[in-house]
Amino acid sequence: MSEKDLGSSNGQDISSLGFDSDGILRLEWTRGVVIDAPSAQLAMDRVNEMCGGRPTPLLIDMATTESVSRAARAVFAKRCDASAIALLGSSAVDRVLANFFLGVNAAPVPTRFFTDDEEAVRWLASQGHDGA
Repeated sequence: MSEKDLGSSNGQDISSLGFDSDGILRLEWTRGVVIDAPSAQLAMDRVNEMCGGRPTPLLIDMATTESVSRAARAVFAKRCDASAIALLGSSAVDRVLANFFLGVNAAPVPTRFFTDDEEAVRWLASQGHDGA
């Protein structure tokens, strides 16, 4: 997975961001992160930079996310270059966070929560993309 420079002082909330062999852009948050609006905007800016204006499937690993602020959820509800978004979690807390986000905010693209990486990738592939 190729990664952008994530070492900036404002980028510490992002653990990794890069394309996998299937052309899916994967974003992983740092363990225990509390995502606020500036962190959310930085992540979306980096996603758009990596996509380069091409609609691209996005898998967001939120398994180690502690919480997402209301302002951050508003940022995530804005359109970006993602063609579809799979939210990947591993716990009941992750599911509650994802369902709260999906229930409160109208996602700008097809968005679903998964606990299985392979299932998330299959779903993203079914959403019709050509890969990066």
